[in-house]
Amino acid sequence: MLCYDCPRQCGVNRVAGERGYCNCPALPVIGRAAPHHGEEPCISGTRGSGAVFFGGCSLGCVYCQNIEISRSGAGKEVTAPELRDILLRLRDTGVHNINLVTASHFVGPVTEALDGLELGIPVAWNSSGYESVATLRRLEGLVQVWMPDYKYSLAPTADKYSAAPDYPEIAAAAISEMFRQAGPYVMREDGLLQSGVLVRHLVLPGELENSRGVVDWFARTFAPGQVLFSLMSQYTPVAGGPQRPLTEMEHRQMREYLEASGIEDGFCQGLAAATEEMIPEFNLNAEATERVSDPPRRVNCAAKGKEVE
Repeated sequence: MLCYDCPRQCGVNRVAGERGYCNCPALPVIGRAAPHHGEEPCISGTRGSGAVFFGGCSLGCVYCQNIEISRSGAGKEVTAPELRDILLRLRDTGVHNINLVTASHFVGPVTEALDGLELGIPVAWNSSGYESVATLRRLEGLVQVWMPDYKYSLAPTADKYSAAPDYPEIAAAAISEMFRQAGPYVMREDGLLQSGVLVRHLVLPGELENSRGVVDWFARTFAPGQVLFSLMSQYTPVAGGPQRPLTEMEHRQMREYLEASGIEDGFCQGLAAATEEMIPEFNLNAEATERVSDPPRRVNCAAKGKEVE
């Protein structure tokens, strides 16, 4: 079967050993599966998020912080039943949710693993936002929390950093599909997200016009109470990307722009989060449920969503 799971539309036969843009085989490749404390407070909570980091990526940002697994496709190859067992063991560590990180190019085996699986906690889909709507529809009913990026509002910026000039419209359509499936977000009384969409945007140094466009798009697309927004400031210089972190002035300007936009539901990350400590530590031979304590992101919560007990 030829692969058209992501917007790159490679059309390669991964079952036969061919590799497309994601540089991955047909079976899932996992670089790490463990409790993770580096997400927004509504995801990490007090016991962490059960994060499963998949190898490979269909977007390929030049500034990727997970380059150890996203470019090489390195990790442990598993079958769908093995992935199912990993999710159950991870659930049993006491995490608040199962967090599938960059899994779009493994949608077939992932849906097989999730089908009929009773975890008792939400399943979160953590992605770049560069997704095919047809692929997302295969996940309907299997994912409760959607955590897409909306990286670029400007095609030239998307082309410069991710070789994806079609990113703005592709990601906008994908996020609309996620919202169609999840509906307005639901927050528990303890501040944990149970269902809905959390859109993230990482501010890049020197690219404030792009970030302002993202904020504008979100403000005109979603009404208060529908979708959460997370403005992230943790960019850390890596080879290929901007070679400096955000300045205090850039951070202040974007925070003020966000406050003036009318967006009320979400998070704004402090500038102190921009350190290499925010890059996950991958142990490709580790047990799937290895406990790792990642420094939490410094995020100010302003969520006002619906609450459930």
